[in-house]
Amino acid sequence: MLEVEQKFRIHDKDQLIDQLAQLGATSGEPIEQHDYYFAHPVRNFAETDEALRIRRNGTDNRITYKGPKRATVSKVRKEIELGFESGESAFEQLAETLELLGFEQVRTVKKRRTPYAYVHNQQTFEITIDEVQELGTFAEIELLAEEDQLAAAEAAIIELAKSLGLSNQIRLSYLGMLMDREAEVSSE
Repeated sequence: MLEVEQKFRIHDKDQLIDQLAQLGATSGEPIEQHDYYFAHPVRNFAETDEALRIRRNGTDNRITYKGPKRATVSKVRKEIELGFESGESAFEQLAETLELLGFEQVRTVKKRRTPYAYVHNQQTFEITIDEVQELGTFAEIELLAEEDQLAAAEAAIIELAKSLGLSNQIRLSYLGMLMDREAEVSSE
């Protein structure tokens, strides 16, 4: 399965929440997420457009590999995600293990994520409202799709985004946005 996603900066979170309620989207509980991103010891993930992340999702922990983005309107990439022992101690131990193996922690991304599920035309959209420290508030719309369903998934996301009044898609990850922001500040 491939992850098909579009991200948008939002300025009126309450308006989007009202629109999601009108569509019949179901809300999950907001959750605090802490993401540690790592650089590979011999491969430049910025050049290969890959990412390795560990995420603390409340008390649950996951490690995620994200493959290179494909050249489409949406952000399409292979994603492999595995859970590991819950709790802060296990999270910090895995971070330390990766560092001992030569991976370098690049950046931490912290956000409050409110998930929504919306079922339409036999597809379950994952919609999130992310309040990202240092960046602001964003909405993401995501579908998982097989290779032969990518175009249909992308079209469905575009249609849903349009119906929610979301425009000016952002293809950068939160990590990429934070790193670009730091580069701008350091060049001033």
